[in-house]
Amino acid sequence: MNREDSIYSHAQSSVAPFEFNDKVVQVFDDMITRSVPLYRESLCRQAQLAAHFYQQNSVLYDLGCSNGNFGLQFIEQMRSQSFKMVGIDTSQPMLDQYERRLKKLNHSDNIVLCHQSIEEYPFKATSVVVINLTLQFLSLEVRTQLLQRVYDALLPGGILLLTEKVVHQDHKLSQLQQDWYYRFKKENGYSQLEISQKRDALENVLIPETIEQHETRIRQLGFQQIDVWLKWFNFASLVCVK
Repeated sequence: MNREDSIYSHAQSSVAPFEFNDKVVQVFDDMITRSVPLYRESLCRQAQLAAHFYQQNSVLYDLGCSNGNFGLQFIEQMRSQSFKMVGIDTSQPMLDQYERRLKKLNHSDNIVLCHQSIEEYPFKATSVVVINLTLQFLSLEVRTQLLQRVYDALLPGGILLLTEKVVHQDHKLSQLQQDWYYRFKKENGYSQLEISQKRDALENVLIPETIEQHETRIRQLGFQQIDVWLKWFNFASLVCVK
């Protein structure tokens, strides 16, 4: 059962870098729902988009699949239709929880889970690739390489669904977005101490880019149809069609 996130509710003498360990997995759904605006809406619409663009006999890749929130949404959209999905994550505790959820739904045959770095995974022909709040945790120098391999593996008409925390290229607007984001977290019950310590934990772990940087990279790789279909201050979701 998912618990309430209270990881940073007590003052810590030294805040360790954030990682998706057992402690985070236990509170993950509460944490991400209270920390990412429109998270459930984004997952629902992504699952619908994925079902619309999915091509039979291809693979859907969920890169940084965590505990399977997108995968479970996609199962609902596909209903009785056949599909193959590969979920990849470096956090074994996340994958363990995902596996338990799949067993309850009897969909273990449709979804293969891999404990591996997405930077090294050998992609096969795919019609849909989902990268939700994952690229931001990779070093800047490998992001283009990963997306190039994604583009090369996508079939014509295939899509990349990308959601990221972003910053604005204008400093004042970037500060405004951050202020409103902290306001959002406070409205969801997080204290100033929790917000501050979580920020420290993510320092140099989560490195956001501007939407312009994302779009420039994506276009240079070959994508011509790109749409920012959802945006809330410093969070954005893109659909990119090959």
